Amino acid sequence: MGDNIQGLETLEAWKKARGLTLVVYREVLPLLPTEEKWHLNQQIRRSAQSVFANIAEGHGRFYYQENVRFCYIARGSLTETYTHLVLAHDMGYIPNDLFNRLKNQID
Repeated sequence: MGDNIQGLETLEAWKKARGLTLVVYREVLPLLPTEEKWHLNQQIRRSAQSVFANIAEGHGRFYYQENVRFCYIARGSLTETYTHLVLAHDMGYIPNDLFNRLKNQID
């Protein structure tokens, strides 16, 4: 298991997804209004976590095709996260500089 974890921590996609998730938790979620606590907040939280988690789960699978499948799921979750961030930006919940930084991080 140790080699698998060490291998995971060297994956660039995993490291970038981890960074995105941390920015979402630390900088985006606190900006959302209370009325979004059970709506947009939860959607952004879950989709960002899903990117991070699916890369890890795919890496931990024995078969290559299973890894590929989880990478596709992670890519879909990344697109979902971006869409929620666009909405949060459009609604004026997150400032331009933070949105642009997140967009660059996702590209």
